[in-house]
Amino acid sequence: MTSNTHSVETRKLCALAPIIPVLVVDDVAHARPLAEALVRGGLPVLEVTLRTPAALDVIAEMAKVEGGHVGAGTLVTPADVTAAKNAGATFGVSPGATDALLDATEAAGMPMLPGAATASEAMRLLARGYDMLKFFPAEASGGVPALKGIGGPLPQITFCPTGGINPDNAAGYLAQPNVLCAGGSWVAPGELVKAGAWDQIEALARAASQLPR
Repeated sequence: MTSNTHSVETRKLCALAPIIPVLVVDDVAHARPLAEALVRGGLPVLEVTLRTPAALDVIAEMAKVEGGHVGAGTLVTPADVTAAKNAGATFGVSPGATDALLDATEAAGMPMLPGAATASEAMRLLARGYDMLKFFPAEASGGVPALKGIGGPLPQITFCPTGGINPDNAAGYLAQPNVLCAGGSWVAPGELVKAGAWDQIEALARAASQLPR
């Protein structure tokens, strides 16, 4: 899979809903009911971060949910890519990008949403063929004004801002012409996941799925 193909496939996923849930899941028993609630609520593209010992097992369980597209976040090394794909992840997300990481995802045929926080990082990824990028950490890197600034000279790049996105500022990001979707964790707060409050999570997902863009 080439880098250009990566961006085409990643863009298709990003177009499915305005918000991609960013999930940190500690207990594999929560995986399927959580994914089912989010998909029912209209958020079919799920990013499971590799930040817990259960993450790979969580991906494997979520991959069984009909209508869902489960990816692995926090990919940092080629070994992460191999483990995520073997677990059933169908796309990857990274906080940044290295040649070794991109080589690995391309070799694995895994569509990738690589992270960039500056114009130079975005230009480097564009030169390699990636024009659908993660803007991370969004709020800490200047937020909407930074995206507007980057969008002027680099209108051919589209972003999924992640990091500090919440119900209060999501609409401002989604209103930008160079933003296709955003990543957010508020649709699956840890306390609701631990409580098994799937109806409440579904309601949060439904509200997020209706955000205009």
